[in-house]
Amino acid sequence: MIEPRQGMGATLRQNIEDLTARQREDALRAPLSDKVADRITRFTGSMTFVVLHLVLFGLWISINLGVLPVVPRFDPTFVALAMVASVEAIFLSTFVLISQNRMAAVADRRADLDLHVSLLTEHELTKLAGLVERIATKLDVSADDPGFAEIHADVEPVQVLDALDESRKEKGID
Repeated sequence: MIEPRQGMGATLRQNIEDLTARQREDALRAPLSDKVADRITRFTGSMTFVVLHLVLFGLWISINLGVLPVVPRFDPTFVALAMVASVEAIFLSTFVLISQNRMAAVADRRADLDLHVSLLTEHELTKLAGLVERIATKLDVSADDPGFAEIHADVEPVQVLDALDESRKEKGID
């Protein structure tokens, strides 16, 4: 049986290991509040949480409807149940928002990394295109493809962002 990483190059394997190690370090350095919010969010997004609520709320409702007469009714109008559910919803939504904010920050960092790597790659390819053109000239090989001329210019990220912003405004997206 072939291991999944066997077909990958050493550099790719090393990058995966480095990024995984960085994620572990970031998780260890996370503030306690983020760790708690993530654990609570993870639990509340599980089937265990759903089953637990089905059982608890089912018992609460059954007892207070008189379906289970062995236990005295303690909330016949379900006001306490509504209050408990409301307070729980407030706290759970807060924990979810904390986790989402942290995940958004991580996604922003990844997007920044992607942008920087893409710009570096584009810059390197522009340099390679110039080198290939000089080699083609030296070997007297034609390089008159109209698309080739576009490769010679470095992309200016600020200009691209300005063009994207302008396009969004024209389309009413903003």
